[in-house]
Amino acid sequence: MNHNSKRKLLFIRDVIIYTLTAFGGPQAHIAVLLREFVEKRRYVTEQELMELNALAQLLPGPSSTQTLVGIAWKVGGLRLAIITFLIWIFPSATIMCMAAISYKMFANRAQFAEILRFVQPVAVGIVAYATYSFASRFLKTRVSLMLASGSLIATLILQNAYAFPLLILLGGIISSALETQPQENELRVKLFSNVNPNKVTYFIGILLFFAALGALINQTSVFSLPIRLFENFYRNGILIFGGGQVLVPLMYTEFVGVKHYLTQPEFLSGYALQQALPGPTFSFTSFLGSMTMGNKGSGIPGQIVGSVVAVIGINLPGLILILFIVPFWNDLKKITRIKNSLSGINAVAVGFMATALILLVRPFGLDWMAYLVMIGAFLLLNFTKIKTPVVIIIGIALGLIF
Repeated sequence: MNHNSKRKLLFIRDVIIYTLTAFGGPQAHIAVLLREFVEKRRYVTEQELMELNALAQLLPGPSSTQTLVGIAWKVGGLRLAIITFLIWIFPSATIMCMAAISYKMFANRAQFAEILRFVQPVAVGIVAYATYSFASRFLKTRVSLMLASGSLIATLILQNAYAFPLLILLGGIISSALETQPQENELRVKLFSNVNPNKVTYFIGILLFFAALGALINQTSVFSLPIRLFENFYRNGILIFGGGQVLVPLMYTEFVGVKHYLTQPEFLSGYALQQALPGPTFSFTSFLGSMTMGNKGSGIPGQIVGSVVAVIGINLPGLILILFIVPFWNDLKKITRIKNSLSGINAVAVGFMATALILLVRPFGLDWMAYLVMIGAFLLLNFTKIKTPVVIIIGIALGLIF
């Protein structure tokens, strides 16, 4: 076995260890990558890691997944990148699918419901913390505050899945137009001359094909819902800038608020479980897809199909983009207009998160204990070093005690 093959096998081993220990979301993930993949193994340089992370922030999709896949591409090319993606996503997605399948078995039991009574407010507290963190990080100008407020008001009024792409596009255009000086035309010509138009056609074509297929197939067909689910998740995979924090409000508004595929307790129970697991936040979609199929009476095989469709759909756009763009990232990162559009996109995302928080809190009604638990979870995350999985365990313990 040559040195290159040994290095790839060692990389795969390190990816498995990383997958099983990666708690804490994108901020914690990048710290572990820096320690294990840069300083210890030297798979990439620190500058390459930071640039890959910056690229993942610029692109829609799961930032932790895209950064890890980008490292794998640099170490061993396309094949290693795909293997790395499968290793990274499989454990947590499988657990989330199993949780969705078993949820129905336990959901009607009184003891199970009592335990979840406190887990769900904890999950809302986690969403509140993510919203606060995102807002304090990205709402630093009057334009960003206006964009966030506008997206909050628009989504509360419209509550339509198609409002999201329009608002994200509008936010990016506004911030790019206001913050970028007229320049760089020559550079943009150079950049886009490197883009293969066939790849762009495939990328957009997948979305349009499944959207059309979902509309054409009779809604009573057994194939109808999986195809529509794929279109839903793929479309959201194109729209999600900012990683898992933005995933939750988008998914909640569309799957609970608009389409009623899941109930609020189901959604929050799945989200709480995902927060207690290592791996990517986007594996939460495995639970959503599986629960959606289960709620439509598809049985266990249908739930597994729903899980697979959701995980592939939500991750495919980000995976395609990172593998397309890494080769000409050196040109892309120089374009100020692209970087400036991100501030508007993130501001709009904060508005989405605030909308989800309001919708999630509303069912609490006059349950003062739910508000106390939610506020307690927020304060623990914001003012202590206690990690999210520990906060979830505290919520479960409260359900067992009281």
